[in-house]
Amino acid sequence: MRISLMTTCLVDVMAPDVARATVMLLERLGHEVVFDKRQTCCGQMHTNSGYYTEAAPVVRSFVDTFEPALESVDAIVMPSGSCTGCVRDQHALVARHEGDERLEQRAAAVAAKTYELSELLVDVLKVTDVGAYFPHSVTYHPTCHSMRFLKVGSRPLKLLRAVEGIEVKNLPESDTCCGFGGTFSVKNDATSDAMVTDKAANVVRSGAEFVVAGDASCLMNIGGKLRRTGAAPQSIHLAQILASTKEDPFVPSETILGRAS
Repeated sequence: MRISLMTTCLVDVMAPDVARATVMLLERLGHEVVFDKRQTCCGQMHTNSGYYTEAAPVVRSFVDTFEPALESVDAIVMPSGSCTGCVRDQHALVARHEGDERLEQRAAAVAAKTYELSELLVDVLKVTDVGAYFPHSVTYHPTCHSMRFLKVGSRPLKLLRAVEGIEVKNLPESDTCCGFGGTFSVKNDATSDAMVTDKAANVVRSGAEFVVAGDASCLMNIGGKLRRTGAAPQSIHLAQILASTKEDPFVPSETILGRAS
């Protein structure tokens, strides 16, 4: 398949290892990955805050970037449940708010080919065992948008459990929010901190070496709290685990998502 990668703003700036891991994984599975350098933001920060009019130019830019390639690519992949949720659920909403029927139609066409990473692997590529090797214990945090907007369900866990050498441990209160929520963590910092404190404590309680999720933003939040409290677990994106093999094992780097070992 020919797959277009939308890295997302946060991954591009704060966690580029996640984008590289996504490409490595898909290419190892025999697919061609293309990257349009014109891509910018999906507009989630605006839409989540209710700024639909301000989001409209961002949505138009996104559609202008990815719509022309719809006939030449089989899918658009985003290593983020929240950004994928924005494209699939909020772009059309923004267009309707602006009374732009044509934009709504174009956004719907792009959204129909846009997938979160675990969705792409399990539903489109029909694979759960990607040949990964990760000899560590992990616990999985289902991020809010992936769980409630996209309803990815057990897809990430199916992928994780097929990884050679891994031990998947239960995360207490796994379905509770980590407290990030984009601008929520800035506007409601005290509440956000209380939420991530509970989440980090549950990660520690799981006994896992790593907490894994499909959103770099949530991992940044949880990983930051773990580091500030001196807790042992590290944060890692699903793509990084799935890209790891015996021949080319994952090594945590000095990104926002990991500490050098």
